[in-house]
Amino acid sequence: MSFSIALRWTPQLPKKVIRASVKTLSTCTRNLSEKNNPFYTMQVLKNTVAENMGKVIPGHELAPKDSRFSLDQVPDLSGKVAVVTGGSEGIGYGCTHTLLKHNISKLFILSMSEDIVSDTLNAIKQEMGDETAKKVEWMQCDLSDWEATGKTAFQIADKTDRLDILINNAARGIMTAQLAKNGVDQHMATNHIGHVVLTSHLLPLLKETAKQGNTVRIVNLASNLHQNAPKETKFESLEELNKDFGPQPQYGRSKLCSILYSKYLARHLTSSHPNILANATHPGIVETRQSTEHIHEAYPLGGYGLSVALAPFKKSAMEGAVSTMFASTVTDKSGQYICPPAIVEEGSEMANDEELGERLMDLTWKIVKEKTESQSAEKGCPFKEF
Repeated sequence: MSFSIALRWTPQLPKKVIRASVKTLSTCTRNLSEKNNPFYTMQVLKNTVAENMGKVIPGHELAPKDSRFSLDQVPDLSGKVAVVTGGSEGIGYGCTHTLLKHNISKLFILSMSEDIVSDTLNAIKQEMGDETAKKVEWMQCDLSDWEATGKTAFQIADKTDRLDILINNAARGIMTAQLAKNGVDQHMATNHIGHVVLTSHLLPLLKETAKQGNTVRIVNLASNLHQNAPKETKFESLEELNKDFGPQPQYGRSKLCSILYSKYLARHLTSSHPNILANATHPGIVETRQSTEHIHEAYPLGGYGLSVALAPFKKSAMEGAVSTMFASTVTDKSGQYICPPAIVEEGSEMANDEELGERLMDLTWKIVKEKTESQSAEKGCPFKEF
């Protein structure tokens, strides 16, 4: 059954959500009219299914052979240390579980809710044993509070002398526009700027790990919904960031930032430190609290189309972690946008606009400086010198 038919089950679904959902499945931005080869067209369609669907549809098996990857192919991670934001549930837990299964030596989970983490740790103990659970250290962190985020990063640096994997996964989902306590759009404050602050403060540790001959990988969770970022996006002012464009565009813009930031790091960091890699990933349409609960905050009725009608077609949390685990443990490239299972896509035109990316980061540094105490900035955030 096609995705479009599934959507017809939910006539109350807002038109914007329908258009966005269909657009999410159109991940290949190449112009098909330029390719008359029917095999090419068929592979594009297969890629679309592989990148976005799971459960009843074995999507990953449809990917090209050179772009297939499974969690079983994650290498042994003995001796390595990782940080996963939002690692106690959803896609983040898929990453946490996989890292532990493949012998990560130390894992820091950053999230806001202690209750959810307690359930996660109990699940790890029951499935993998007490010794594995002891490898996990939870640190409460509100990414929209940048000074607290910086302090959390310093605490991590005090507890370990290396950091091999940084997965910036936590995010505010498709929800209405709100301002964080610092007066910045909550989507941008958490999904983008909070992760920039965290990464910036951890950069000395990442560099030191790379200096020892290790490959260090930074992964920023993006989404095909980056294609829904407002067309007038210029990243020129805080006023622009705080304008309410609606739930889908607000979220999409923050995910556009994940791709632009990854490419920015590739230009400015990987260029001078070749064994520090930064990539963005799309997880697919995944069964998480964002797609089953949080969507109802923005669309109380229409959200049921995404949370219920599409449930049989969504990826599980483990399937949703596949592209991110490829990017965080295997790839030897930097600055890419990787879709499930390991398909490199171009992304939207804006996602490849270097000038837009530079403006984004210039505005990011400016806002962080204005909103945090000078002492915090001086200690590593913003961290422009790579």
